[in-house]
Amino acid sequence: MRRDVLIPHDEIIGKIEELSLKISSDYSNKEPVLIGILNGVIFFFTELVRRLTVPTRMDFIRAASYGSSMTSSGAIRLLKDVELALKGEDVILIEDIVDTGLTLAHIVEHLESKGPASLKICALIDKAERREKTISIDYCGFKVNEGFLVGFGLDYDEKYRYLPDICVLK
Repeated sequence: MRRDVLIPHDEIIGKIEELSLKISSDYSNKEPVLIGILNGVIFFFTELVRRLTVPTRMDFIRAASYGSSMTSSGAIRLLKDVELALKGEDVILIEDIVDTGLTLAHIVEHLESKGPASLKICALIDKAERREKTISIDYCGFKVNEGFLVGFGLDYDEKYRYLPDICVLK
């Protein structure tokens, strides 16, 4: 399969710096709980947290809907839940890519049941091409119209995560 660079690494880092400044400003007198959605978010999550200027706590959640396919199965399975108590906390859910919105909507509903004071979403990529659930992204890096994306944590069947750029798999 061919990989064409869509977003070069330096542009990704520049956008992460912008997002970190906005989040740091919005939470200047707070200590948000950052929840990363595994596995793809690791690269984005790490770069974002390193640039924040506010104290944070962090945890992770993992859900699956793709398996080895390029399309979501629609069946969401929660594989790892958060371990921190979220009741009364300001939570920022961090995702690498919002595609159909099915997984993210499922996770948001699950986290809201834990009673956070607030819940916002930060996503590196908003790809609305196949959106099935309406999702409001509070902190958005890039809007991408179409294509199956890999690199910078994004994968196809656990391959290509290591790529420094975000690429379209063809």
